[in-house]
Order: sequence, then C-alpha cells, then structure tokens
Amino acid sequence: MSIPSQIGTAAAVRVAVDIGGTFTDIQVLDEDSGACFAHKVASRPDDPAAALIDGLQQAAERFGFDLSQVSMLIHGTTIATNAVLERKLPMGALVTTSGFEDVLEIGRHMRRDVYANRAESRSLLIPRSRRFGVVERIRADGCVECEPTPDELKVLANHIAECGAETLAICCLNAHVNSDHERAIAAAIATEMPTLPISMSSDISPEFREFERTSTTVLNALLMPVVGDYLACLENQLRGHGLMAPVYLVQSNGGVATPAVAASQPARLLLSGPSGGARAAEILAEVLGDKNLVAVDMGGTSYDVSLVQDGRIRLINLSEVDGCPVRLPMVEMRTIGAGGGSLATTDDGQSLRVGPHSAGADPGPACYGRGGDRPTVTDANCHLGRIDASHFLGGTMTLHPTVAARALKKDVAEPLGMDLDTAADGVLRVAVSHMASAIRLSLFEKGLDPADFALVSFGGASGLHACDTATDLNIRTVIFPRDPGTLSAWGMLWSDITHNISRSVLMPACEDSEHHLAPIIAAMTDQGHESLAADGIGASDHRIECELDLRYPGQAYEIAVPYGQEGGIGAALSAFHDAHQAQFSHCDETSPVDIVNVRMTAHGLLRKPAAAPAIAPTKVAQPNVRQVYLDGTWRDLLVYERQHLPDDDLIGPLIIEDPHSTLLIPTGWSLRLALAGEIIARYEGTEP
Repeated sequence: MSIPSQIGTAAAVRVAVDIGGTFTDIQVLDEDSGACFAHKVASRPDDPAAALIDGLQQAAERFGFDLSQVSMLIHGTTIATNAVLERKLPMGALVTTSGFEDVLEIGRHMRRDVYANRAESRSLLIPRSRRFGVVERIRADGCVECEPTPDELKVLANHIAECGAETLAICCLNAHVNSDHERAIAAAIATEMPTLPISMSSDISPEFREFERTSTTVLNALLMPVVGDYLACLENQLRGHGLMAPVYLVQSNGGVATPAVAASQPARLLLSGPSGGARAAEILAEVLGDKNLVAVDMGGTSYDVSLVQDGRIRLINLSEVDGCPVRLPMVEMRTIGAGGGSLATTDDGQSLRVGPHSAGADPGPACYGRGGDRPTVTDANCHLGRIDASHFLGGTMTLHPTVAARALKKDVAEPLGMDLDTAADGVLRVAVSHMASAIRLSLFEKGLDPADFALVSFGGASGLHACDTATDLNIRTVIFPRDPGTLSAWGMLWSDITHNISRSVLMPACEDSEHHLAPIIAAMTDQGHESLAADGIGASDHRIECELDLRYPGQAYEIAVPYGQEGGIGAALSAFHDAHQAQFSHCDETSPVDIVNVRMTAHGLLRKPAAAPAIAPTKVAQPNVRQVYLDGTWRDLLVYERQHLPDDDLIGPLIIEDPHSTLLIPTGWSLRLALAGEIIARYEGTEP
C-alpha cells in the first residue's frame, strides 16, 4: 500500500523499473522519508526504453518529483531473455580448439523422450559453417602443449570477417585453467576487426564441462550486441530527459551490475526481472518472521515460482534458457506460461488448454479493446466479474466485458459445448491447476511439504488465483504484500552490486586442501575487491563470501556449501553431508569428497534508506457490492478498497481492490492486516 503523500522537491529519489512482457512496473522510493510509490504503464515490446521513459515521466508528474532528483535507477529487463526466446540474435561465430567444433551439437547425449527412434533436434545458436577450429592445446594442468601460430590467427580473422559474423565467442579446451590462448586469439582478431564484440569463456564461465561452458559463452556473445545497443539507446534517452543518475541492471543472481559489466556479460541478465521478486520475498521473510515461503509472481505472460527456505533464496549455478545451458549463478526459479494474458484454446480432442502462449502487451487480452480477439485468463476474470472493468489499473484503463465474452464464446464455450459462464470458470480452473503443479514440482523435487510453507502472492494477476492455488496444495496461509502488482520492482530497490567469480580446482576435500585453497581464494578475493572498486564502491562497503562445490567421487553434480575461516574444510564437509541428506535422502560421511569449484561472491553494499512504516488505513462506512461468478453461481460479493480496509478480521468470500491488482478471498478464508501493511489470509476450514 503506497503512502498517499507527495515527494518533497528537495528529496533524493531512488527508482526501480521492471519491464515485463505486458506491463512496465515502477517503484519510487523517497530516500528522505522512506515512502514508496507504485506506478504501472503498458510495455512497448518494439521499444522497451520508450516505455521506461514514459513511465518515469508519468511517475514524476503523479508523485511530484523531478527526474533530476533521481539518485539511482535500478532496471530489471527481459531484453536478453526475449532475444533468446524469439531468436532475435545477431550472426555469431565460434572459435574453439581444433576438433571440438561440434561440442554444441554433441551436447550431453540426453533425450527428453528416451523411447523415441530419433533424438529431438538440438537448439543450435551458431551453425557449423561459422564454427572454426584453431590448432592449439592446453593440458588439463594448464601447461601449454601447442600454441596457435600468428599466420593461422590471421587466416582465422579473415574467415570470421568473410562469414559475416557480427559477434564472436571464443571457447578453447581447458581455458578455465589457462586463458592465454583465448586472449591471444581475441587480441589477433581485435587487431583485424576492432569493433567486433568478443566473449571469452575464461571471462564469462571459467569452469570445466566443455558443453555448458561453450553454450554459456555463445549465449553471452550473441547477447552482447543486443544488450549493448539497448543500453546505449537507454542512456541517450535518459540523459536527454535530464536523468544523470547512475544506472544499475538487475542480474539473474538477484544483485545488480553497472551498464559496463552488463554490456560485456549480458548472459547474467537472463533472469533479470523475476529475480527482483525473489529478493522481495526474502525481505518479507525477515520482516514477517516466516522463514519458509513460496513466492509466486503472476504477470501478463508468465508465472514464476521461487522458494525462500530458512530465510534465504537459493542460487543455482546451472540453468537452461529455451534448451540452451547457462552455467552462471541464478536465483532458482521455475517459470511456466501462465499469466493474465495466457491464451485459452481447444484442441481437436475437445480439451481445454491455457498457455503457454500469451496475447502479450500488443494487442493484449480481448477485453483490452485493442484488436485482440482470442480469449485469455484476464478475459475469463473480466467476464466473471472478478475484475472491475470500469476501474482497471486504478482507473487508468477501461476493460470491455462484451468483447471478452465474445472471444470466450467463440474459442472456448462453443467448441466445448458449454455455457459461457462454465467455460470461463473452466479457463481459470485449468490455469490454477498449472500453477499448483509448478509449485508442487518445485517443492517435491526437494522433498519439501507444501503445508510447511506460506504462499506469497504478487504480480498484477496473482491475487485473483492465489487462495485457490494454495487450497490445491494444502497451503493454509497466503501473504499479499503491499503494492503486489509491482513487488518485483520494489525488491530491486534493496539490491546490492554483485560479482560472481568462480574457478575449477578438482582436488580432494581434506585438511591438506586448505593449504592449496588459500592462494586461490586470496587471488579471487583480490579480484572481487578490484571489481567492486572499479564500480566505485568504497572498501568499507565490500563484503566477500566464499563457497565450495563439493561432490562424492563419481557424481556428475555438486552441492555448494559455505567456506570460511570458522570451521574450515571440516565445517564445509559437515554442511555438504547435511545438504546431501536433505536433498537426496542419503549421505555417506565415511566417503571421500571432491572439491570441484571455488565460488566467490563480491557484494558492493549500496545505501539502504529506512523503509517507512505502513500507515493506518482510512476507514469507510460500507464496501461496494458487485456480482461475481463464484462456486458455480452468480452472487453478490463485498468489494473493499485496500487502503480502506477495517482493522477487524474479515471472512471470505470477498474482493479487495488494489490500484494495480485485485485480490479474491474465497469461501473458507479469513484475512487480517499485518503491522507492515501486508494482508495475511488464512484458511479456516478443517481441510483445504
């Protein structure tokens, strides 16, 4: 709930902008008072920077500040993810050790359908004609066996120029141990083609496992022109409108990076926007004293699930984007195509499907009245009265229920032989089933019970489905944060600059290993301090954390555990056995353990203004009443404005309207206001 006051003309303002597929969310923080203000505008897929500028100008006018007052702009973006998903990527080339040109095609010999006669086609980002081998070899211990010759490198540069490459990835065998050859190749090509973007594996992902390292390097190279051009355009537009404050880009690890780092390592932005929501959930866990949360972010396009366990979000070091492995630290998250704009369709077998395809921002759901004629989840909610069509997005947008009904009738009700109300309700039931399945999988794969977690619901569309989803999972508590429609942007306000540094070591984990680890960790620590100093962060605001990737011999996966001065390798081994037991239901404390990678996280602490406390709601005499289709019938439901909620507990069914979202509290649920302004809904029945 935003504080209903204006920002002072002399106040410093911190702004976070999260550009999603349908809407661009903005959070404005008055650093003097700690008050937060939320704003939302339609995204512009054709020009994301223009939507950001439009939103900033509207927010400045609405909340009474000038863009010159902005002290910091923190920006979450889907520009990198969308470029990969839509394959809107430049022509790239790959240089690797001769004989390893086909690593991308060979992959891991893994099939999704193990009984198929043929393996599914692999997503190849660079064709064979633009993959070049160099006669060079560095051994696994870092010793040089064969160096590339200057003549060969000159011929290589000519080949790259002739193939029309617009960006280049370099990934040599064992470059994670010794990067000399990668740097020699890059220098030779840069001499001939000085403007060509070049990504080296030793910079972006210096870890063993050739396929994953190559895939990550290629993705990074292909994204460099995309993100670089976007950031240059954004900077020009911001400066042209008088915003001279530093800009930070949100990374997949939940931290932020300067534009220079983001432009050179854009693969770190692949989970940029959703990681802000996970960071917000981590903050809420501390504020509310509830350490186990399932955070769900339902926007217009996707449904993102992340976990807060024991008060911390979890990072993973290997993920996948549209079939392409990415070996970089990311917030662990499961994403499905279930948003407000997800399309409802029927197939030849007369089955109803919802998602994964979306109506997007343009034209959007049919009820937007922008030319869309295909039904979506939002259209179903609109037809069933769960959204106030005349006061959508705080009154800034009017919906068209008749258009929604026409689309639902044509594409859902008539093909399935249903009446319109039942068809619309079916769309929502299928969507809820998809959401519950995504959460269930995220918990069950870790041996966790949904009943031990509370559900944190945010995103513009999540509040309409959160309690039904929780009921499906036997979760009895749902938390609706303040400004749920822009919570991901709010979480970005409290981010710090983060650099992730890694190095493969491959040695036994024993007391003797501490002696071998010491110089490696010292060098990585120095690298972390140097990176933060280059970002302009003073030494007193540096915080360095170290982890070890450990495994039992022969395993093909690792578990990251903390490593520090207290307890040394013994504490790390104990943590590894405990984590292995928790994740896989077995461990062997008598077995030797291997150290695979050393990981360093360098945090540059940004100033954290104190958040303003929630103010008491302004009471009104009576809520409104609206006809809503619920539990198979039309009924009159009380509709409260969130800023006018009474102090007393309320019993569902009822609806709460927030400026940027709507909350549906079904039968059997009660709610109360938390001290920090969150709404806590609890299931009061004997069994959900």
